[in-house]
Amino acid sequence: MDIQQMKTITDKIMDNMERVIVGKRRVMEFVLTALLAGGHVLLEDVPGTGKTMLARTLAKSLDTDFKRIQFTPDLLPSDLIGINYYNQKEGDFVFREGALFTNILLADEINRATPRTQSSLLESMEEKQITVDGQTYRLESPFFVIATQNPVETQGTFPLPEAQLDRFLVELSMGYTEKGETMRIMKRFIAGQPIEEIESVCSQGQLLEMQEAVKAVYIHDDLVAYSVDIVDKTRNREEVALGVSPRGNIALLRAAQALAAIRGRAYVTPDEIKDLAIPVLGHRIILRSSMRSRSSQISGMIRDILDSTDVPMENWKLA
Repeated sequence: MDIQQMKTITDKIMDNMERVIVGKRRVMEFVLTALLAGGHVLLEDVPGTGKTMLARTLAKSLDTDFKRIQFTPDLLPSDLIGINYYNQKEGDFVFREGALFTNILLADEINRATPRTQSSLLESMEEKQITVDGQTYRLESPFFVIATQNPVETQGTFPLPEAQLDRFLVELSMGYTEKGETMRIMKRFIAGQPIEEIESVCSQGQLLEMQEAVKAVYIHDDLVAYSVDIVDKTRNREEVALGVSPRGNIALLRAAQALAAIRGRAYVTPDEIKDLAIPVLGHRIILRSSMRSRSSQISGMIRDILDSTDVPMENWKLA
């Protein structure tokens, strides 16, 4: 699949999603970026901003399997990965698949589950497989997790550990809509449920082709060095206790490839790296003043780093 075909399909997906979601084209672009790059998305925002609706709308726009699971303190790891149970009729143990056996998983309010249950996602998100009683099961491609959480409410929640946060390619916030956009939402949803009216516009085969094609998007060596400079500066600031790892640097470049393809180019420019720096790197940084990595300080710090890093000037197309 060539880049222009990819742009046509991704535009069609976002146009389809905009029949339900109002005023969040940039968020949709970043969610598709994570999907095409083979990563996962953490949506963190207050209730009622459309996090769950965004995930459901994306799933309906794609001809793939979708499961939604509400994370609660009593949710067990076996609910996610599955369990071997004794079948009396067959006289043997039988494996019953858990919620992770799907293409798109909406992990709603992920921080309400216990750390033990949260950790059951680690293997699936990184290696696209799960292990039960010593037996490994491959998950069908694509496998994409969209997790949501409320950053304000802390009662009855279990903050995601750094290892879990690092599994998410991007962390995004929906944010409130403008007044005019809010009026459109009111009229649209008072009249009915627009999500029931949309159909899939991208097949599973097309999605897999796009994920493969993204890997061929060209990145100039100077842009690789530019990303390394940015990441290195996150480790050498006085207020930072833990900077971005090499895996975070790889995530930034993979995301840049996907975003460039969505924008209709077969090569990455500095704009993709700049646009993705905060959503890809922000949740991977821990400040000395707080054990949590998510803070408004982080965004300001990354902007300072971008402003102080020389942007290479080249012809970014493949020579």
